[in-house]
Amino acid sequence: MKCLPAALLAVSLIAPCVQAQPQASTVVPGVAPIPADDRLYRDLGGREVIQRFTDVFYARLLQDARLAPFFDGINMKHLQRVLADYFCVVAGGPCVYDGVSMKDSHAHLGIGKGDFNALVEHLQQAMDAAGVPFATQNRLLARLAFSHRDIVTK
Repeated sequence: MKCLPAALLAVSLIAPCVQAQPQASTVVPGVAPIPADDRLYRDLGGREVIQRFTDVFYARLLQDARLAPFFDGINMKHLQRVLADYFCVVAGGPCVYDGVSMKDSHAHLGIGKGDFNALVEHLQQAMDAAGVPFATQNRLLARLAFSHRDIVTK
C-alpha cells in the first residue's frame, strides 16, 4: 500500500512543516504558509486538477457517515470553491483565498484526531483519483499539516 497511515502523516508532519518556512507570508484571512514559487501548484496540475480533487474530496466526505454530519447546513458549492482556492494558494498558485481562517471555521465543530485522520485519507484518495503523483500529494499534505492544530479541537 503506497499511502502513509493518516495518523502518522498528520502527527509527524506538523512540527517540521511549521518550522520549514519561517519567513513565509500568510494567506489573509488564515495562516497558511505561502511558498516562494509555484512549483507545487504546477506539479499538482494547476487550478483545474486542484478543483477536480477538491470536488472528489467533498463527495467522499459527504459519503462518510463519520464526517458527513460536520457539513450539515453548509453551502457545499461555496465550500468547495474556497477550499480549492486555499489548496491553490498553499501550493503557490495564483489564486486568492477569501474564506475564514481554519481555526475560526472549525472551532465550533468538535473535530477529533480520528475525524482529521479520516479526512486526510479522503484527501489522499481524491488526489489519487485525480492522478496526482504520490510524492506531489505528500508535498501538499506537508504544507497543510500545520492546520492540524487549528482543526482538531477535541
